[in-house]
Amino acid sequence: MMRSLVFKLSVAFLLVSLIGIALVAFFAGRVSTSEFNNFANAQSDSVLMDQLVNYYEINGSWENLDRVGIGGVGPNVEEVRPFTVVDAQGEVVLGGLGQEMGNRVPRGWLNRGVRIEVDGDEVGQIIFNENRARGMVQAPRNDFTSRVNRAIFLAALGATAVSLVIGVLLARSLIKPLQEITRATQAVAQGDLKQQVPVRSDDELGKLATSFNQMSADLAQSRDLRRQMTADIAHDLRTPLSLILGHAEALSDGVLPPTPETFDVIHDEARRLNRLVEDLRLLSLAEAGELSFAVRPVQPQSLLERTVVAHTPAAQQKQVELLLDAPADLPDVEVDPDRLAQVLDNLVSNALRYTPENGRIQLTAQQTPTGIQLRVQDSGPGMDAADLAHVFDRFYRGDKSRQRHDGGSGLGLAIARSIVESHNGRIWAESTLGDGATFIIELPLVSL
Repeated sequence: MMRSLVFKLSVAFLLVSLIGIALVAFFAGRVSTSEFNNFANAQSDSVLMDQLVNYYEINGSWENLDRVGIGGVGPNVEEVRPFTVVDAQGEVVLGGLGQEMGNRVPRGWLNRGVRIEVDGDEVGQIIFNENRARGMVQAPRNDFTSRVNRAIFLAALGATAVSLVIGVLLARSLIKPLQEITRATQAVAQGDLKQQVPVRSDDELGKLATSFNQMSADLAQSRDLRRQMTADIAHDLRTPLSLILGHAEALSDGVLPPTPETFDVIHDEARRLNRLVEDLRLLSLAEAGELSFAVRPVQPQSLLERTVVAHTPAAQQKQVELLLDAPADLPDVEVDPDRLAQVLDNLVSNALRYTPENGRIQLTAQQTPTGIQLRVQDSGPGMDAADLAHVFDRFYRGDKSRQRHDGGSGLGLAIARSIVESHNGRIWAESTLGDGATFIIELPLVSL
């Protein structure tokens, strides 16, 4: 299923936000828990310190300290006490951490002890295990707040960095196809029309890449068609001109006699040349939308009847049956009857050219949900799929072996398509090789 770019960006931003929130919550929770435990230990150690100072102030010494419950631990439980207390000389007065009463602790232990002072004099030390940081006894509450705030700030900073990395990766994934399209566009602007960019997704960027590829292919095809059209025009103009010039020079040099046959050849080629130039002018006007139309409501039956009458002599001469099937009750169409007659004349002329003797050409009209269809169907050799794809192109001839002189200018169907499309209609061909061809014109009905 296609996901739009808006959806992907929304999900990406949501994902980045959730990751940032999760990282802040995780690190802040971990650090806050650790700091709270340290704060609680510091509070407990502060209570312990107060108990020891009070004991010494009341008794004046550490004598019988082990018989009093200190720090929440009962008397005579040295094996579970998480600390030990020594006097000013380093002798154990409260056992713990594996040390018994009367022992002297190792000198290194004194370096991590916390001083016990009474009236400014050191009377002993509390020694915790190595995992307890020295000085935690004096940790004030304000330090706890500042450490938690600093931890949250660092967690937020880390989450921002991670979110930034994800955002950069996301931005690069979006920019890469745009950069590819930009480079390809610049290449097309410089004349390289065969540019294609990879389609990496099915979202808006993917559609943009697909549209660019189609545009590039169409531009390349248009360029090739324009070159081919120029070559075809030059060929079609050169042939009659060469004949006219050749015969004129021959007449001037006395090589050919000035007979009616010679002048007929010159006249026929001049007419052919004039017809080609007129077709080119008409096609250019039609494609530029500058061809004038006198549009009015017309009965489809009258259009086909006029075409049948005009081409009946040629059909009889070739022994081709020309049939008409057009109901009289069809609704009117809005067309220029002269221009549409030109289209139908071209279709019927082509059908006569390809339909063998004793064949038939049928003209029909019928109403469809989208308008009125006019059909010209012949019983000729038909066309294959390759010919159908290009039959309306300029100068296209499906029969490559047929001479241009016999096949017309090759612009008739291109002109027909332009005229029909100018009427907001469409024209297409249907055919099977060996089973004739059908050209279909679909025109909109008269708007009420």
